[in-house]
Amino acid sequence: MCGIAGIVDLGGNAVEPSDISRLTRLIAHRGPFGEGTWFSPDRTLAFGHRRLAIIDPGEGGYQPMLSADGRYVIVFNGEIYNFLELRRELEAQGAVFRSESDTEVILAAWEAWREDMLPRFNGMWALAIFDTSTRELFLARDRFGIKPLLYTMSPERFVFASEQRALVRSGLIDPSVDLEVARRLLLDAFGIEGSERTLFRQVRRLQAGHCMWLRQGKVSVRRWWRTVDHLPSVPTTESERVARFRELFQDAVALRMRSDVPIGTCLSGGFDSSAVICTMAAHEQAGMGPRDSTAWRHAFVATFPGALNDERPMAEEAAAWAKVEPTFLEIGQADALTDLDRILDDLDDVYISLPSAVWLIYRQLRQNDVTVSLDGHGADELMGAYLQEGQTFAFRIRNAAEDLASRSPLARRGVDFLRMLALKRQGVYFLRGGLRDLPASLPLVAEDDVLPREWGGLNRRLYRMFHSTVLPTILRNFDRLSMAHGIEVRMPFMDWRLVTYTMALPESSKSADGYTKAVARRAMANLMPESIRTARRKVGFNSPMPEWLNGALAGWTADLLAREVPAFAELVDETALRRAVSRLTASKTWDWEAVGRIWPYLNMKWMLARYA
Repeated sequence: MCGIAGIVDLGGNAVEPSDISRLTRLIAHRGPFGEGTWFSPDRTLAFGHRRLAIIDPGEGGYQPMLSADGRYVIVFNGEIYNFLELRRELEAQGAVFRSESDTEVILAAWEAWREDMLPRFNGMWALAIFDTSTRELFLARDRFGIKPLLYTMSPERFVFASEQRALVRSGLIDPSVDLEVARRLLLDAFGIEGSERTLFRQVRRLQAGHCMWLRQGKVSVRRWWRTVDHLPSVPTTESERVARFRELFQDAVALRMRSDVPIGTCLSGGFDSSAVICTMAAHEQAGMGPRDSTAWRHAFVATFPGALNDERPMAEEAAAWAKVEPTFLEIGQADALTDLDRILDDLDDVYISLPSAVWLIYRQLRQNDVTVSLDGHGADELMGAYLQEGQTFAFRIRNAAEDLASRSPLARRGVDFLRMLALKRQGVYFLRGGLRDLPASLPLVAEDDVLPREWGGLNRRLYRMFHSTVLPTILRNFDRLSMAHGIEVRMPFMDWRLVTYTMALPESSKSADGYTKAVARRAMANLMPESIRTARRKVGFNSPMPEWLNGALAGWTADLLAREVPAFAELVDETALRRAVSRLTASKTWDWEAVGRIWPYLNMKWMLARYA
């Protein structure tokens, strides 16, 4: 896990060492264990790398890494969990390895299979490989976009990096904000990350499951992974379906315990993270495999004393089941302003809440010298969680809307229109302009995939949430906030085998008897605390925003709204926004609904004040 960067001068001039050094320093937090650069023989291409040493932490894992014959050069961010199996396969074909790293396995896989190596990988990655013979550059991102890859291209140069702020602050591009994207973010905070575009005009995102070639100054991009094309046949009986899910999940956890350094988990007390830590304990009891970290008994729990989203008792119960002594981090009103500007800067985008809790818990891991965390991300979007089936009317309306939205761009536009009307009716829509000025939607990865005709609204909604909207945004947040402290996050629920299998299951395996994640809950019977396995309450891992906005954040919010930011005033009816915020603050009636609707405006104003 690392930070990667690169510059290609398209005019044939030499890349300035100061340019690649500056770009690499801007992602230094992603790799605190070392820096490396490499220049092509004619110096028209430069790679930069910041290292977070997890697999083969010695000299053998240094990057940029060259193939044995010097023809190929790679910079790589991520982990290939099945690297041991691939290494054995490649050795059988004659490959000789000099290190114990997964990066060298990628180089050997490239020499053997070229682009066909990608479907063989089980992992998360953003990578770039340069061929010194053909002078071609290849870049690729993992199936679901767990690891980021941002780039910009002009007539003068092609530049890529692991974070958009590195590109924006590098001095190599125009840092102007894309106000069209900004408007879209304020209508739908989950409607951007699955697209190619970003908040900055010149920064583009290589989308999940895509790869790219730079040949003779021209870029070509293609989508190499489409989940719907890989759905397996599933067993006919529910008991067999549950058994297969259990098998896949246990193997996904086991693979992600491969590490040459200590690992742990962020434990919330909810079903997802509890299932992960309990399965880690079960894997140790069954027998650890080669390269598995035996130093795994590290659980970090964020607690919110007095707040509605505190799950400390459940986290304690899960930790006791796994025989782990947890480390607790109490987060309260005093933390509302702690490192606030740095947290927003590390997030470097617009979201529906202030992610202080996430940032603080990963800082705690770093302070305890644990650099890998197995977390439960992806389960909600894979099997449902945000709306319980018990909320019958809302549940059915949301599924019906997604059923329509997944079938045509016109229907998606209609859903946007209804969303705007609902926000106006609630008094929380502050964008300038009338109904004709509805922000345009952006093309999102996977949203036009042709799904099985027999799928209903729930499966269609989950497919879109997983690939196009909610999960890409969450993955972005957790990547930036964990890597701000040099922490690698691994996600067993996002193992591609488990994802394709679960996607193929009928809706009754995901939502049944008033429960979401039905197949996973059944699979974990007798493998975790029953009270957590059968709990219906869903609590997101968020900072206690209502309490903070009703208290410690009130002054910061007022000061922010009083600032003059012309780009924000161009977008937003600030008088109406200030009125709504003042009313909520004076009456201390901030709740999660108000936070989700209004915080993006506050976050956006902060961003525009910094960049516009």
